[in-house]
Amino acid sequence: MEYVNESQKSFRFQDYGPKYLFRGPHIEWGILVLKNNHNLGLHLHNEVEEFFYFLKGKGKILIEDKTIPIKAGDAFRIEPKEKHDLFCEEEIEAIFIKAPYLPEDKVSL
Repeated sequence: MEYVNESQKSFRFQDYGPKYLFRGPHIEWGILVLKNNHNLGLHLHNEVEEFFYFLKGKGKILIEDKTIPIKAGDAFRIEPKEKHDLFCEEEIEAIFIKAPYLPEDKVSL
């Protein structure tokens, strides 16, 4: 068993970016906050599937060559090797899950 309270973890960039709640041994997951006019950065994973569930905000997700508007309640599963990026128009909060746990699998494009 492993326990964590969100208040014990930090966002990558003080008050936004990813906040990992659990990392390994099989998956990693956490909370993502993007501020207005920020984006996640175009990337892919060679072996990892990535899931997003949007809690609040507005923006667009790019998966391969398809841009899809996002809103609270939307969920996406992104296959390995699918290029993806996330663009924020109104502050986004989302839960993300990545599996399997391979932290070095991200390829920035």
